[in-house]
Amino acid sequence: MFLIVGLGNPDRKYEKTRHNVGFDAIDAIADRYHIPVKDKKHKALCGTGVIEGTKVMLAKPQTYMNLSGESVAEILQFYKLDPDMEMLVIFDDISLDPGNIRIRKKGSAGGHNGIKNIIACTGTQGFMRIKIGVGQKPAGWDLADFVLSRFGEEDRKLVDAAIGDAMEAALLMMQGQADAAMNQFNAKKQENS
Repeated sequence: MFLIVGLGNPDRKYEKTRHNVGFDAIDAIADRYHIPVKDKKHKALCGTGVIEGTKVMLAKPQTYMNLSGESVAEILQFYKLDPDMEMLVIFDDISLDPGNIRIRKKGSAGGHNGIKNIIACTGTQGFMRIKIGVGQKPAGWDLADFVLSRFGEEDRKLVDAAIGDAMEAALLMMQGQADAAMNQFNAKKQENS
């Protein structure tokens, strides 16, 4: 089984905020592949199904962003999954403009508290990830206020397109083609910036 985790915060008030693009990506994958993400277990909303012949679990941790690792570690342990081979995490990145995604096969938390907690709870930074650009914090804004704010109409369109790219990349990555995904999507976006 392959685990795809989208990061965000539970609660209606956080829906469609910058910090919740990971949840938005899971919702988009769930819609496309008809996988209801409704089971409450492992401190997450989960759904299992099959994508292109691979059994997949989609998960939206309900622990709030900064404790995402508690849920992720529980899922990995319960299903005896290897995070370095069988997990992909999708989350927001303030260093990328809206519309851009960046794929990494592994790496540090890069200042993202959700990823920091996953690394702390799983003991590895070798898991694959897709970062979805949400734009840089405007001068004078508090970072927390910025990531918990919503997109303007134009940026939302760009982010929705990026979520589409993230879905295509996720498909390649779960089929063992992370390099192909990086070549296709990381390079594509650099041309535009």
